[in-house]
Amino acid sequence: MERTLIIIKPDAVQRGLVGDIIARFERRGLRIAAMKLIHIDEELASQHYAVHKGKPFYAPLIRYITSSPVVVMVLDGSRAIEVVRRTMGSTNPVEATPGTIRADYGLEIGRNLVHGSDGPETAAAEIALYFSESEVLPYKRAIDDWIAE
Repeated sequence: MERTLIIIKPDAVQRGLVGDIIARFERRGLRIAAMKLIHIDEELASQHYAVHKGKPFYAPLIRYITSSPVVVMVLDGSRAIEVVRRTMGSTNPVEATPGTIRADYGLEIGRNLVHGSDGPETAAAEIALYFSESEVLPYKRAIDDWIAE
């Protein structure tokens, strides 16, 4: 079992795509372990995107992610990080495989709808930024035995 953080970004919230995006992850068999609607402030955004500080796109990225509410979620399941990243598609929607979230709903790299952690260590750090341990709920779904061996 693996966990990952998802951020349904401001453009997806404003365009009314939250339900469609969540449904895609659930249909893949991933389980929602935590979820909330929040408005990311500059301090949290700077912590989340610290790795990009000093890059030309850093300031616009901070403005964008703080511009509107987002939905943050913890998803878990077998190989959750890889499943999420393949479901999202390439960072640049123009290069994303048809059928992925970014290919189906996006046009520009700066409005790519969704973020997903890129590895286990990143996922753990990102989850801790947005959720306390008590907010990430362990539970078994009745369908879990039909999803994973």
